[in-house]
Amino acid sequence: MKIFSVTDITRAVKDVLETEFPFIWVRGQVTNLARPASGHIYFTITDGDAGLSVVWFKGNQRAGGDGEESVNPLTGEIESGGPLELEDGMEVLVAGHMNVYPPRGVYQLVAELVQEQGVGDLKLAFEAMKRKLAEKGYFAEDRKMEIPRSPKRVAVVTAPTGAAIRDFLKIAEVRGTGAEIRIYPTLVQGDFAPGQIAQALDLVYDDNWAEVVVLIRGGGSLEDLWAFNTEQVADALFRSTIPVVCGIGHEVDFSIADYVADKRVATPSHAAQELWPRREILMQTVDELEGSLVRSFENYLNIRESQLETLQKGLSWLSPAQRIERLQASFAEEGQRLSRVADKFVTAKDTEALSLSHRLNFAFGGERIKRMEHDLSGLQGRLTRAADIFLKDKLAEFENASTSLRVLDPESPLERGYSLVTVEKSGKFLRSPEEVADGDAIRVRVKSGEVRARVTSE
Repeated sequence: MKIFSVTDITRAVKDVLETEFPFIWVRGQVTNLARPASGHIYFTITDGDAGLSVVWFKGNQRAGGDGEESVNPLTGEIESGGPLELEDGMEVLVAGHMNVYPPRGVYQLVAELVQEQGVGDLKLAFEAMKRKLAEKGYFAEDRKMEIPRSPKRVAVVTAPTGAAIRDFLKIAEVRGTGAEIRIYPTLVQGDFAPGQIAQALDLVYDDNWAEVVVLIRGGGSLEDLWAFNTEQVADALFRSTIPVVCGIGHEVDFSIADYVADKRVATPSHAAQELWPRREILMQTVDELEGSLVRSFENYLNIRESQLETLQKGLSWLSPAQRIERLQASFAEEGQRLSRVADKFVTAKDTEALSLSHRLNFAFGGERIKRMEHDLSGLQGRLTRAADIFLKDKLAEFENASTSLRVLDPESPLERGYSLVTVEKSGKFLRSPEEVADGDAIRVRVKSGEVRARVTSE
């Protein structure tokens, strides 16, 4: 059993929490607000059922003071004004990353951006515009085009110096197999932004170069993103002849442009992830396809080899030449067996005669034995001649059988100048003129090869 120290377990929790939640958005109500002299802001956000400690370090707060300008850390946009004036009970949206504070062993949200939730008039205008465009069919799914996978020509409509385009290009650089990206610069915030966005989109359509259009902007408040909630931008998206991917703000941000576009993604980075797969996945896919192709080819070869062996065996068994060879081997074996039987028969008779000779010699005198030997010699000669005649008859039968086999060989007549004719479409031998018609292809096989011809009535 392993025993952890407090430091070890705290460090482990810190690593897991910060890895799993590198950047999140959290909505809730401000409570326990504190502003110490350090300039950092501490508070808790709650939804009534749970609370989450938040620290908003001074370095992450935008510069204070009316008329002062600062850079939004999430969007890269130039903004004026000071940080949000927080109050207990205020509904806010906090963006940041999770962190564990080891001295107290507590987890907290380190805020990078805090914005107030809900601008009443703008929300009402947003819902009104949404209903109007929905009635006109701007959001209909059946009008939306399919987004191409791994496009080679991509048009990006966005601010050329914002964080959105940097994030998009950073992701695009390490994904897919390479693509050409054209940036159509435009304002993405302010009174002139809707007109410029619409003009940039129309320019993309007129160029007719891109396979897909990407409309992106970093996160911000409802006022910051309002250009993408205008009817002018919605009209430009609706008349698009090219598929449009829209990535405005962050996952919690929804704009009218998101609803009209062919595809809505959570962030500008997600837009690049939607268009191009990760290269390691592509390489793994190629490896898997290569392995599958090799296995399929090997299986194909094995099947074909097995089929070829089966056909070769069948062909050899049906071949006339192979049949004659089998018959000849059978006759040779029978001839050898016949020769062995004849030798055994003669040997047995010789043994029997010798035995009788000894018995006769023992039973009778010399003269009688001589006469009997003479008679026996004659019988032996007759037996030898009979055996010779028997063997000659069997050899003659063997020769007749061999001759019959040669006569039955379909290729034997070819040696004498004859030919074999087959009908090409059926593969059968031609035995009668009625079996072919005018124009039929035939094959004439002769001793030295084959001739192809066609039947004519002339």
